Amino acid sequence: MKKIILDLAVTLDGFIEGPNGEIDWCIMDDDMDFDGFLSGIDTIFYGRVSYDAWGNYQPEASANAAEEQLWKAVHSKKKYVFSRENRQDERATFISSDLVENVNTIRQQEGKDIWLYGGAGLIKTFIKEGLVDVYRISVHPIVLGSGKPLFEDLTERLPLKLIKTNVFRSGVVQLVYESN
Repeated sequence: MKKIILDLAVTLDGFIEGPNGEIDWCIMDDDMDFDGFLSGIDTIFYGRVSYDAWGNYQPEASANAAEEQLWKAVHSKKKYVFSRENRQDERATFISSDLVENVNTIRQQEGKDIWLYGGAGLIKTFIKEGLVDVYRISVHPIVLGSGKPLFEDLTERLPLKLIKTNVFRSGVVQLVYESN
């Protein structure tokens, strides 16, 4: 069965974005091997707002070859968008009902793992429903003081097992946990 991997940047104080939605604090270093992560997935789950912002993003003409290659790899994946809107889009499949049932059907398909991209509302729903298999959290060396927290409105504890830790040149520490 495919695993659902939440791969996400977070600040030291636990925010996934600043109070105005800013993510300018995120660091992408070549030693993070994001290409390696992308090679292990064939599907991306988006919320509608995240999909509209990033699902078809094209880098600027001045982008370097590595950034162009990264976005090419992202856009080569099968995309599902979870939304109240049931919209037609030739680049993604929109799912507007029966989230858990649809996710479990997708997980049973042959292939590689699934990246739970987000946004925050979708991530919260997947955590609440116990649908995240792997938490790949990259803690960035910055404190914002406010913003959108990663873990919000939990009604019970979330036991996790640390399976790997990566430390990068930039000071980012990546913690990889499995759900128990």
